[in-house]
Amino acid sequence: MSNVILPLNKVLVGDCIALMESLPEGSVDMIFADPPYNLQLAGDLHRPNNTKVDAVDDAWDQFESFSAYDDFTKRWLKAARRVLREDGTLWVIGSYHNIFRVGAILQDLGFWMLNDVIWRKTNPMPNFRGRRFTNAHETLIWVAKDKDARYRFNYEAMKALNDDLQMRSDWTLPICSGGERLKKDGTKAHPTQKPESLLYRVILSSTEPGDIILDPFFGSGTTGAVARKLGRNWIGLEQDREYAEIATARIKRIKADVDLELLRTAAKRSQPRIPFGNVLERGLLKPGDVLFDDRRRHSAKVRADGTLVTSDFKGSIHQVGAFVQKAPSCNGWSFWHVEQKGQLVPIDAFRQKIRAELS
Repeated sequence: MSNVILPLNKVLVGDCIALMESLPEGSVDMIFADPPYNLQLAGDLHRPNNTKVDAVDDAWDQFESFSAYDDFTKRWLKAARRVLREDGTLWVIGSYHNIFRVGAILQDLGFWMLNDVIWRKTNPMPNFRGRRFTNAHETLIWVAKDKDARYRFNYEAMKALNDDLQMRSDWTLPICSGGERLKKDGTKAHPTQKPESLLYRVILSSTEPGDIILDPFFGSGTTGAVARKLGRNWIGLEQDREYAEIATARIKRIKADVDLELLRTAAKRSQPRIPFGNVLERGLLKPGDVLFDDRRRHSAKVRADGTLVTSDFKGSIHQVGAFVQKAPSCNGWSFWHVEQKGQLVPIDAFRQKIRAELS
């Protein structure tokens, strides 16, 4: 990496491609991009009461042809690829107008597809003309730099965020509205401001506290605002000075004094290994205690050496769990439970207690 000092937690005003080319190669951990959608609007759109819809008709979203848009997309993605670390990831969001073109170019440039995520809007704008389905979603594409990249995915954090269920690739979230929507002189400060809830999932899923997030189309600064709240560094690139000033003022109002340990979810594979015998050594269970599965179909007794025994088999918590189920394998920590005050408690609770004490 170059000795150039990164402009952390700042908005740089100018052309995003030139600005990315000025940054050191391989210097950012994640990129979130909300590029122009090239909406191809044909004339003004009015509601049934004849009031005009505040649509995106800014010059920055207009391109003279699809080939011009593709050329722009290739150039900014090449610049983004250069500045992204080898284990970094890139997110890009778009609508049906542009996301398929962007996806093809991503693959042409060597990026490796990880997911497409559907953001299903709970409160989309209605289709006033009644000639098409209501556009109720946008698509995010998540990619690694190549197919062999050791990219970050905070699986446990996403599962915990979703009430201990695996996070799916369809996200139901509202559009930015109400008090979160930035206003200037009574109107929207930026036409395509994204909700913080969307960026919260993106950033929490694929970065760690202290990581550097680059947003080449910074706009109203949602990426920077959420990054600051989650203890990440950010760099914003924005060609419009007025948007840059709005974003800077927004982020300055955010207090960021949260303990970093509260912002981090340790991956299970990185946590210290706790043998089941440690549970007995700590007195959390004792020899002779009876363990059950969560439906009380199977039981086994705890031995002093940390093994379990049934009427016809003896082994580790995993081996005995697999045996009684006639399964090839078993995670004994989640399979076995002990009764406490009439309730079945998974023995993994004891492992987590020991880990918390060790940390």
